[in-house]
Amino acid sequence: MIENLNSNNIENDEFNLNNEDSDYIDLITKLREIKSNIALLEKTIFK
Repeated sequence: MIENLNSNNIENDEFNLNNEDSDYIDLITKLREIKSNIALLEKTIFK
């Protein structure tokens, strides 16, 4: 029974790590988009 619980905990931890990795990748993607938008705005403003 204890082995079963430990196995489930490990699987849940791995799932949580995968979700966190995905969240970080999404965040980095959004930050890159924001950076690009800011660069375009700067070009427009300082023309």
